[in-house]
Amino acid sequence: MPRLRSSRLPAQAAILLLLLGLVQLAGSLLFYQSIDRQTLREDHARRIAELLVVSERIHGIDAGQVVKVMSTRHLDAHVATSPLVTGAKMARPLRSIAGEVVRWEPSLAGRDLHLAYSPGPEGRRDLVGSMRLADGTWLNFRSSDIGGTWPVAARATVLTLLTALACLAVGLLALGVLTRPLRRLARAADAIGHGQRVEIDEQGSADLRDLAHAMNVMQERIARLVEDQARSFEAISHDLRTPLARQRVVVDLVEDRELADILGGSIEEMEALIASLQGYLRAQHIASEPEEVDLGALVAGVAGAYGDCVQVSGPGDAKTRTYAEPVRLALSALVENAVRFGGAAQVRLLRTADGWNIEVEDPGAGIPARHFTDVLAPFFRIDEARSRDVPGFGLGIPTAHRLMMRFGGALSFEDRAQGGFVARIRVPAAPHS
Repeated sequence: MPRLRSSRLPAQAAILLLLLGLVQLAGSLLFYQSIDRQTLREDHARRIAELLVVSERIHGIDAGQVVKVMSTRHLDAHVATSPLVTGAKMARPLRSIAGEVVRWEPSLAGRDLHLAYSPGPEGRRDLVGSMRLADGTWLNFRSSDIGGTWPVAARATVLTLLTALACLAVGLLALGVLTRPLRRLARAADAIGHGQRVEIDEQGSADLRDLAHAMNVMQERIARLVEDQARSFEAISHDLRTPLARQRVVVDLVEDRELADILGGSIEEMEALIASLQGYLRAQHIASEPEEVDLGALVAGVAGAYGDCVQVSGPGDAKTRTYAEPVRLALSALVENAVRFGGAAQVRLLRTADGWNIEVEDPGAGIPARHFTDVLAPFFRIDEARSRDVPGFGLGIPTAHRLMMRFGGALSFEDRAQGGFVARIRVPAAPHS
């Protein structure tokens, strides 16, 4: 089976999966940041509640011991005659912390407590506050922001990111496995569209197995229909030779030589048309197995039938694994077309990065580039007004094109500016067993 381009559906599904993962990651980060803020508020509230209760008791016993006993690495406390924070209206987050303080220590309800945020070292935001003690003095304190030293959200972010990446990798791997049958079906459909027979493995999910089975049945019916039609036309063409042979006998009995020449020419034209039509129909259903082929010998054999009209050039060693009969028939059709319209042909065998090309060049009038697609259709004539005066039936190039399509090759054209026309065959590369 030829290697064809793959579908883009897996890439689109992978992008969708990635976007969903990013949305989930962003939602998780916002969630963890919310948890982090709540954790910090509760930590501040707990430390402040403990500070206020214990400091007030120590102050009642020995005021000079408050700073020494209550100050820690994350908490600084001292007693002063004036508050560090004035009684300005507190923002909503501060009111929330004050509520948490009362929840931790209900005995502090109704106390004169002022809170505020203050810039700390390393870009942190510390919580400062003041509470009036029983003797009228103020307990001022600073609670350090521990978000920079113990990043709850940072740890959760790293864990979430690693989990998301792992899930994404597993999802992409599973996606590749699940879409593999679909990619095979896409390649098979492309090959069927080029007239090739492809045996599709009926694997994958139930839907994909049903689709593969339907495609196998479909191409079997199409192939049988095309083959029956082609063989029917071939049989008709063959049967037409019998009355033509009788007419040729009658021509020999006609005494008027001018009339006999007209009848003979018409018979020859009909026989040539039947031969061209049979060649085109044969290209619809011909079967060929891959084999090692000496392209140099194949080209020389085709060119030898035309004598000095066809010149051959190319490397001596040109062996490859391909389909010998389809390549020979396609090359014969192009060489015959070149000799008919150009009077001579130059056949070149060229090695390329992808395999082998065979070029057939003739010095004739050529084909305009705008008609490169039109000439692939059977019976197309560039100049309809001169169609009766120009030899040929417009089946040579379509026959070569059909053969190359069916067996994985290609046919392309080049109209030389200095005159002449080049038809190029990309020799199909057959897979090894």
